[in-house]
Amino acid sequence: MPIADPGAVPSPATRRLPRLSLGRYTGAAVGFVLVFAFLAVTEPIFLTWDNWQNIIRTQSATLAIALGMTVVVISGGIDLSAGSIAAAAGMMLGLTVQAGWSWPMGVLAAIALGVAMGGVNGLLIGRLRVPFFVVTLGTMSVYQSEALLSSGGDTVSLFETASFMSLADLVNGNVGPIPTVGLIVMAMAVAMSLLLRRSTFGRSVFAVGSNEDAARLNGLRVPRTVLGVYVISGVAAAIGGIVLTGRLTSASPVADPNLVLAVIAGVLIGGTAFTGGDGGIFGTVLGVAFLGVIQNGLQLSDISSFWQGTVSGLILIGAVGLGVLGGHHRLRSTLQRLRDGVVREPRSAGDPAQEA
Repeated sequence: MPIADPGAVPSPATRRLPRLSLGRYTGAAVGFVLVFAFLAVTEPIFLTWDNWQNIIRTQSATLAIALGMTVVVISGGIDLSAGSIAAAAGMMLGLTVQAGWSWPMGVLAAIALGVAMGGVNGLLIGRLRVPFFVVTLGTMSVYQSEALLSSGGDTVSLFETASFMSLADLVNGNVGPIPTVGLIVMAMAVAMSLLLRRSTFGRSVFAVGSNEDAARLNGLRVPRTVLGVYVISGVAAAIGGIVLTGRLTSASPVADPNLVLAVIAGVLIGGTAFTGGDGGIFGTVLGVAFLGVIQNGLQLSDISSFWQGTVSGLILIGAVGLGVLGGHHRLRSTLQRLRDGVVREPRSAGDPAQEA
């Protein structure tokens, strides 16, 4: 019986085992399956399609904002002002429609405001090199103040505005059995994924997040990439604000204090590295869905909503911790192979793997 060589290169299947066991999606995927199974057994209403439509509509705005936040986090930053941009964009939509604009024009005005606010963040961070935490923390307060000043702190009710009800019907309607807003947000997810994975800009985002100095030395226009990242975040936040306004048929000048926490939690639980340079849209969709199922489960179980923050925070710590452990495991494996002097043996001429 042949004795295994301790210095032999592991087979491809063996080398993939650590990645599969500690991959960046594993925490959210396993958690989602466990919570799903538990609620399916304990709460009969959980599996009904009406309940799932409610989950999709409830999480649609969070997911829209989280898609933009994913791009920012991959680039090595974070956008704390996203909630305030959503509130300001919602107010822009509400005030323009109330003033007699058609809802498509109001939507364009809200998105233009998101572009402008995201652009300010990007210019301050990319061009002036002000730390992203300082910039977005400051603009979070500034944009929130602008939303409050736009209406004197009053909520703009749009329920009796005829031109707005078409948008409300669209946001709250269905295409067949599927909520329209879910289709819109998933189309955003597909577009964002293609942007990150199939474009030069997307590759630049990953490069900047991995090592900004190295990206600059390799000729990448880092300030332009950072500007684009925060503009995308501003647009995504504006779309989230539009969705919230359409769902509630009113525009509130006050950003939900838990919105940005839920957005960031969904991104990080989905496996996007908080240090930048690694992540993806699929993980964010999974992370937001996981949080949505937990929130729905708490409601179905009649558990106080005050526990939601505790549960979300613990899950965030656990998911990010699992990702960190996975990174350490892969790093140790790589260093061990380097210490052992492991090199890949050349394949023989008749090796079918080589011929493939």
